Amino acid sequence: MKIAVYCSAKDAIPEEYKALGRALGNWIAQAGHSLVYGGATGGLMTRVSEAFRLSPRTAEQELIGVIPTRIIASGRQAKGCDRMIEVADMAERKRIMREIADCFIVLPGSYGTLDELFDVVASGTVGEHHKRIYILNHQGFYNDLICLAQKMHALHFLPEQETCKPIFVDSLEQLQKTIL
Repeated sequence: MKIAVYCSAKDAIPEEYKALGRALGNWIAQAGHSLVYGGATGGLMTRVSEAFRLSPRTAEQELIGVIPTRIIASGRQAKGCDRMIEVADMAERKRIMREIADCFIVLPGSYGTLDELFDVVASGTVGEHHKRIYILNHQGFYNDLICLAQKMHALHFLPEQETCKPIFVDSLEQLQKTIL
């Protein structure tokens, strides 16, 4: 399975989140999956991808980076990917990652991570894909998002039966038991 990971690219974040990124990268490799990610350096992106790259894996397990030209020009292209796909912009990056991945895991992040999350939820809602989206709510990071979704349900902005509903998990262990 090809797993896309959306996460922070910032280095000035607490170490516990970096450790979570490394643990996820290790697990994806050990579980026999491929990793699809943003192809850039920094923050959790570096931790997830390096842990995956350095873990024992089969020849079929790929580390796939999808990176916009602007990020390459800024000198932030990661090294060591099995396949690096250069794209024109962030919109194309999201589209390509959405097409390649079999499912999505969202780690803590900022606006870019939320943009990627909302992109896969919205595109799934209108039937562009039927892939699972897992949100790792580490230490309650996404509790406010859960409250917002509950409010949207209560006010009928979301349908009773969502066609593409993210799956919130509180730990990597819970994710491992939940993911298909």
